[in-house]
Amino acid sequence: MERITESGILALHEQNRVRLCKRQERYIACRRIAEIFLSLFALILFFPLFLTISFLQKLSSPHESIFFLQERIGKNGKPFRIIKFRTMKSTAPDKVATGDLENPSLYISRLGAFLRRTSIDELPQLINVFKGDMSLIGPRPLIESEKEIQFLRWYYGIYAVPPGISGLAQVNGRDYVDIYNKVYFDREYTRHIGLLLDMKILAQSVLVVLGHRGIREGRIDLEERAVSTMRIQKIVHEYQEEILKSAI
Repeated sequence: MERITESGILALHEQNRVRLCKRQERYIACRRIAEIFLSLFALILFFPLFLTISFLQKLSSPHESIFFLQERIGKNGKPFRIIKFRTMKSTAPDKVATGDLENPSLYISRLGAFLRRTSIDELPQLINVFKGDMSLIGPRPLIESEKEIQFLRWYYGIYAVPPGISGLAQVNGRDYVDIYNKVYFDREYTRHIGLLLDMKILAQSVLVVLGHRGIREGRIDLEERAVSTMRIQKIVHEYQEEILKSAI
């Protein structure tokens, strides 16, 4: 068996790594300018809702914080603090993804369940968008403990783009997408990033939120994972066919 050398590994890495073209880099720079104004407008628009949620948070849990701050991994692997409405009790395990919890209902508050089901808890991330930590569309930012998918994102060059509030994986299965399919969608987004793709994901995100699709709290068992993986593989196949048709 031929021995794989360090140079061979590096060559394989370079072959699989997605690299942005100049046009895509210019698009990301222009998008950043637009997102400053869009996020500021959205924050002003949703300010009454923010006040209402803050009041309800304090009314239901006077001693709990209104917002949830957590360190996430951003563009180029740089950490930042994500801002969300608090949906879990202070007794919830720290630095653990909700999808890894055996029984998340023990930790999610009654108001928090509603905020998560409607995705209202995600709205304060508009502050992250305004600050430049995130974009409206992009791969979802990971927590520090998600080592495997972090490595895969680094390997495929996904950290070249900013993380987003919603992304290609979120509109194609959301919580039911396993890490390998997430990386596939994140890599495809990085490879084809552009205005038309962002607009398509934004429109699909609205439909996903309104339809409460893809929401699954806690760990998915093996049988459920097998069913969801088959469904998502079908979506992947359809997505690949769509890409091929557009390339012809």
